[in-house]
Amino acid sequence: MLTHMRLTTLIALLVLLPAGARTAPLAATPPMGWNSWDAYGLTIDEREFRANVTVLAEIANAGWRYAVIDEGWYMRNPLGDNLATRDYLLDGFGRTVPVPARFPSAAGGAGFKPLGDWVHARGLKFGIHIVRGIPKQAVQENAPIAGSSFRATDAADTADTCGWDDGNFGVRDSAAGQAYYDSLLALYAGWGVDFLKVDCIADHPYKPSEIRQIARAIASSGRPIVLSLSPGPAQLANVAQMASQAQMWRISDDVWDGWSFSHARPEETFPNGVSAAFDTLAQWAAYAKPGNWPDADMLPIGELAPHPGWGEARTSRLTPEERRTQLTLWAIARSPLILGANLTRLDAATRALISHHAVLELNQKATSSHELTPLPPALAGLRVWTAEVAGSRRLWRCFAFFNPGDQPATLRISWQDLGLANGRYRVGDLWAESPARLATDLELTLPAHGSAIYRVAAR
Repeated sequence: MLTHMRLTTLIALLVLLPAGARTAPLAATPPMGWNSWDAYGLTIDEREFRANVTVLAEIANAGWRYAVIDEGWYMRNPLGDNLATRDYLLDGFGRTVPVPARFPSAAGGAGFKPLGDWVHARGLKFGIHIVRGIPKQAVQENAPIAGSSFRATDAADTADTCGWDDGNFGVRDSAAGQAYYDSLLALYAGWGVDFLKVDCIADHPYKPSEIRQIARAIASSGRPIVLSLSPGPAQLANVAQMASQAQMWRISDDVWDGWSFSHARPEETFPNGVSAAFDTLAQWAAYAKPGNWPDADMLPIGELAPHPGWGEARTSRLTPEERRTQLTLWAIARSPLILGANLTRLDAATRALISHHAVLELNQKATSSHELTPLPPALAGLRVWTAEVAGSRRLWRCFAFFNPGDQPATLRISWQDLGLANGRYRVGDLWAESPARLATDLELTLPAHGSAIYRVAAR
């Protein structure tokens, strides 16, 4: 039993803790980081990963934290065109493990533990990608499931496969299935994994039972691991479960380096361009909050090489204006910000873009972010977003203006057009980081597919 003095001391210590330390959920702000898929596809190796993480550490003061190895780290031949030729490496319990020929620090059964430790030593977080389910190879060998009396055939649902990835069977919603996911997350926790991207689970198909099993396994592992669900487009009807068990879920199919893409059929969603995100993010804005972040997908900004996950090696085909528009929209809509380019090949302009503290801070600190609708005639043809940001001395309203059209747009915007009372306001251009000035309205010219963002506060 606590004495009165000890209880009083405990209460005092709790009161002295910052409020965020007492209540902040996992992923209290939108996760920011880098993922290997857009530049390396299935092929990244340890040397390449370390080189990219070294650059990520150099820009970490802008908020970039997570370094994620996407699909393929367990493939001996990642350029093979089917399961047999890709040749998965499994441990004795039917779990995929990194290939030492590609990740030398994994030799001797160390897995990703040495690499995770190296990432952590640089002040960053370590993440990996998996496809949901249990490897077909594990089922064929009927591998034992670690920490249980079950075997792989007990856990596998052989009638359930991923339509676009031939490596795994689904996992049964059963004690054996839970035991398999528990063994998987125990392994990852031992490696020091901080971020787990699980594919073929958020849509086509949506697998609620496996989301639940993975969330339970993370909780059982004893390690705080951000759970990111892919691919999109996730359905609004499923938001309650996703929000209760994951910190991120993809709201669009893969976004690649184009303003828009033509599809043969209206129902096709791959690949997505930047312009499609305006409607998608507007639909999901109400569900973005600490611990829950609708994910508009990665930022294909920079060099997509040497083996991008889609298409040939290339420099991003987005124009400079489109790149800035994508980052501006993702920032004010509070989407996770995950870089996709080869960080070892950053040019000066791209490095400056992704190191812009004021815009990235908006992504991390904004509240009440949403699109302004309906728009007055003065703003016809634009998309406009607003968010609130608490400054050191005042509350700022931020307004982002986007021109989705193919021609420049010149505008004069009154405060009433933005839902404010007329008068004089302190206004600062966020991208220019110019000192705030007093203004009675806004005048701006937006290039085709261009954007601008201002912060506005009462005098």
